[in-house]
Amino acid sequence: RVLDDVLVTVFRAPRSYTGEDAAEISCHGSQYIVSEILRLLTASGARMAGPGEFTRRAFLNGQMDLTQAEAVIDLIDAETADAAANAAGQVAGAIRKKIDPIYDGWVDLCAHFHAVLDYPDEDIDPFTLSGYEASLTESSRQLTALLSSCRRGRMVQSGIKAVILGSPNAGKSSLLNRLSGFDRVIVTDIPGTTRDTVEEKAVVGGVLLRLIDTAGIRETDDAVERLGVERSRRAVESADLVIVVADGSHTPLTVEPDILALAAQAPHWILAISKDDRNPAVKTAVWRLPDGAPAPEHLVSFNSVMPGGLDALIDTIGDCFPAGVPAGGTLLTNARQAEAVDRALNAVRAAHEALTAGLTPDVVLTEAEGALDALGELTGRTAREDMVTRIFERFCVGK
Repeated sequence: RVLDDVLVTVFRAPRSYTGEDAAEISCHGSQYIVSEILRLLTASGARMAGPGEFTRRAFLNGQMDLTQAEAVIDLIDAETADAAANAAGQVAGAIRKKIDPIYDGWVDLCAHFHAVLDYPDEDIDPFTLSGYEASLTESSRQLTALLSSCRRGRMVQSGIKAVILGSPNAGKSSLLNRLSGFDRVIVTDIPGTTRDTVEEKAVVGGVLLRLIDTAGIRETDDAVERLGVERSRRAVESADLVIVVADGSHTPLTVEPDILALAAQAPHWILAISKDDRNPAVKTAVWRLPDGAPAPEHLVSFNSVMPGGLDALIDTIGDCFPAGVPAGGTLLTNARQAEAVDRALNAVRAAHEALTAGLTPDVVLTEAEGALDALGELTGRTAREDMVTRIFERFCVGK
């Protein structure tokens, strides 16, 4: 009996995603029809693919390197235009194009040295280190620039950790709810409603924020609330941005110096005066901070109830973290990539120090080979099986 009319597309090796013979079946979206197709395929000897198996086969068959394979899952997970643009550039081989000239240069250096060492009677140009100093310096410069992109890449791909800090009932939870677009946190007039950190993602002005609402900072005898306050303090330690919310419904403004000092530990922090709909004077007031308190990087007022009430705050966040990524997708986005580049950079620096110290060529070449190993792990030229397995465990089944 006929269940469906489908389209079967055949891809002959190597002109397929995996580099192998492949076929795709396009059917209508009924779960029953899909299940029947899968049942017939497995009954005929096929098996279900494992996590990331198609992309893993593409890597093993030389269709892509490891940075391209990792970028596939980054593209699937991208939540902003910047994240998608960077991942798309890496799928196209942006990282490999930067690394390959450095890698190939070091291969030439090592090959020249070993050729002279192994075949002294052949007519090979003498090996001298002096001709490679400029190459070492340039390799170090390029790897340093690539490594410095990691923090920005992490923020683009995973989001900016933004901690909302302040006294009880200052308007922290209302702010998180408005930025996230739904009532994520319970809001009441009772101080101390939020007892723990609450996290939610939100795209604000094209930038992905990992918002963390925290318990109000105050001295308390309540053991549970005290634990929440301690978690609030710990959240700031790893924050990229801290938004200190101060209640602006009454003047004069009161904000605890301890909260300001805590926020000042973050790379960026904003003093945001809430509830300016209740007290219009907030927008034009000249605020005097407590004596000895650090001055905020930015000072802005907002409200969480009126249309456009967050516009000034959103613009200020954009000033701290401008949207946009370098053309081509050259931001490192994960710890594995950063660790490999860091090891390569340290080896290059050690090789340069050995060269300038006048050490023998074999010392310099030992460091050069260490750099080659590290760069090989970055792109997959010298990938270990356990490392490859960990990478593809991140993928959804099949992709």
